[in-house]
Amino acid sequence: MTTHRVVAVVAVVYRCGVISRRDAALRLDIPVEMLQRHGLPPKLSDAQVNELESNPPAWLEQSRANRSPKARPVWVELKCTVCGFTESVRPKKWWPEFTYLSCEHHRIGDVPEPAPGLARSEVDGIGSRFVGIVDAKP
Repeated sequence: MTTHRVVAVVAVVYRCGVISRRDAALRLDIPVEMLQRHGLPPKLSDAQVNELESNPPAWLEQSRANRSPKARPVWVELKCTVCGFTESVRPKKWWPEFTYLSCEHHRIGDVPEPAPGLARSEVDGIGSRFVGIVDAKP
């Protein structure tokens, strides 16, 4: 094996064990800003995140203790009804309860028709690429 190949293999192995601050926030179910506020670096190793999960610092324990059972989730997973594409995002207070979500490039006819007696509306700008579809009584 040449020196170049060894370096490339080591670089790939190293990158696999490192995650972004956003991915760490997803795993810990906290806002990214909380990790920034407490001085965690932009990239963390899996071992660092595992340590935070198994031995949470006081600020993380307090954050979890303060969360009420009825509180909105910190992260939600959006999934396209048509193609199954998923994305994890922070939910917005103004989002209604969606009947369906679809990627922007799909046609409205790609999702099931609304039930009889329901009117359909669309909400653009959900996540990075979704359209929210709401079927409700007029």
